[in-house]
Amino acid sequence: MTPTRTALLACTFALCATAQAQTSVKPGLWEMQSKMGGNPQMDQAMAEMQKQMAGMPPAQRKQMEDMLAKQGMAMPSAAAGGGMNTRLCITPEMAAKQDLPVQEKGDCTNTVTSRSGNVVKMSFVCKNPPSSGEGTYTFNGDTAYTMKMQMKSMHQGKPQNMTMDGSGKWLAASCGNIKPVK
Repeated sequence: MTPTRTALLACTFALCATAQAQTSVKPGLWEMQSKMGGNPQMDQAMAEMQKQMAGMPPAQRKQMEDMLAKQGMAMPSAAAGGGMNTRLCITPEMAAKQDLPVQEKGDCTNTVTSRSGNVVKMSFVCKNPPSSGEGTYTFNGDTAYTMKMQMKSMHQGKPQNMTMDGSGKWLAASCGNIKPVK
């Protein structure tokens, strides 16, 4: 798996794990920011991915937007400081049932390891590609959070360590044209 694909998988995992870790989220449109680090190859891959996304031909960009929309997400965009932003929709039914998105790719298992006040600690293990990590999420009610995550994976037989810093905020009760996460 290339560093770019690993970065995309890790970003998607972090977005989904964040929603899953919280016991009470406000339904609606969420914007989530994440920034990968801790690995020069990963930093370079993320910069290249952002450059490719910015230079996509309109037809290819539309195809990518449609694919992500089917999964309940908007096309990621560059964030200040080299990170990425994405938006996703959580329905009232999903929030009420705590039936929130989970990472399906990679055959991943998520575990909440502790909860104390507004802090949730979790860990994950994925089989494909082999990777693992742990993170801490600090929630500000049901409308915002910050997170820090450490991840370990393999690339071309070599171990890689990565970090991810992120945040999320509730934007609106209506998701507009962004379909709910499936």
